[in-house]
Amino acid sequence: MGFILRWLFAFVLLAATFNPTPYNFVRWAEGNWRDQLPLAVLLGLLLFAAYAIYLRATLRSIGPFGMVLVAALAGAIVWVLIDWGVLSLANPTFNTWLGLLVLSVVLGIGLSWSIVRRRLSGQADVDDVDEN
Repeated sequence: MGFILRWLFAFVLLAATFNPTPYNFVRWAEGNWRDQLPLAVLLGLLLFAAYAIYLRATLRSIGPFGMVLVAALAGAIVWVLIDWGVLSLANPTFNTWLGLLVLSVVLGIGLSWSIVRRRLSGQADVDDVDEN
C-alpha cells in the first residue's frame, strides 16, 4: 500500500503541474500570471519543493542510472504493448498521460526503493540508522 500512495502522489504532482486538460498549473499560470502573480509564484514554489523532495529521494535511492533503467524498462513495456497492438500512439492526449504515468512510476519506485531493498536484504541504509 505504501508504494501505491507514493506513486499516486507522484502522479498527482506531475499531473497537477502539466496534463493535456486545461486544469493544470502551467496553463493556469500562463493565463493568470498578470492578475495573480503572487499566487502563481507561491504555487510554483510549492510544486518546486515537492519536486525537490521526490527527485532528491529518487536520486539518493536509485541514482541517475536507476532512473534511466526504470524509464527504459517502462519504455520497453510500452514498446511491447504497441508491437502487440494493445496500445496506439496516434492520440497525443493519450501519449501525454502515458508519459506522466511512466514518469510517476520512476519517481514512485525511486521513493520506495530503500524500503523495498531493506525488506529484501534485511540491511538498513546509513540514513535509516538511529543516532542514539
